[in-house]
Amino acid sequence: MKTEFAPVAPGSSNNPPRVRRDRSRPVVLVGLLLLIGALVFVVRPLSHRSPTIDILGSYFPAWMICIVSGLTLTLVAHWIVQMCHLKPYLGPAPLVYSCLMIIFTFATWILFYQN
Repeated sequence: MKTEFAPVAPGSSNNPPRVRRDRSRPVVLVGLLLLIGALVFVVRPLSHRSPTIDILGSYFPAWMICIVSGLTLTLVAHWIVQMCHLKPYLGPAPLVYSCLMIIFTFATWILFYQN
């Protein structure tokens, strides 16, 4: 007695579909924005000092810290654009990201070193 089995294609109805469970992108984006907002409210009261900061005996101007934070926030914004597939809606990328870095740098300066 010989038994024959029918070939099963990967997309046929005999195979159950794979269940893919991803976190929804808006939930991740809202969570990230809430985390950034919480950090701003925690760090803001601690920033009542002069624009020069003593780090291991060397005084760093505040503009260096603002540029690094502007670059970091621009990289986070780029990551969000990639994760939400918003790249087709942007204009020329060099212009957009350089403007974002300038905006984030100045916003950091105003938020932490205004006084």
